[in-house]
Amino acid sequence: MGKSYLDVVLNKELLGNGEEIFVANCTILGIASQGKTMDAAMKNIREVIDAYLEEHPELFDELSGNIPSFSVIELDKDAKATNIIGQGHD
Repeated sequence: MGKSYLDVVLNKELLGNGEEIFVANCTILGIASQGKTMDAAMKNIREVIDAYLEEHPELFDELSGNIPSFSVIELDKDAKATNIIGQGHD
């Protein structure tokens, strides 16, 4: 069994009370967590991933050898996609 890789997207969000949090979203598994810092959000999502895969061990085999791809797209002030500024693995 080879290694598997999961994507985790981190976004800073503003709560209704003005507090900033970081939301970590694992899009492949469809799960998310949060924290007051990026490190806390990453620690929390790791725990959620571990718990999720404990409940669904069959998914590890499905993910074996998976390397996620990603892109970062820049938007201008008119909310128009202007540029691909970063791309990950093919």
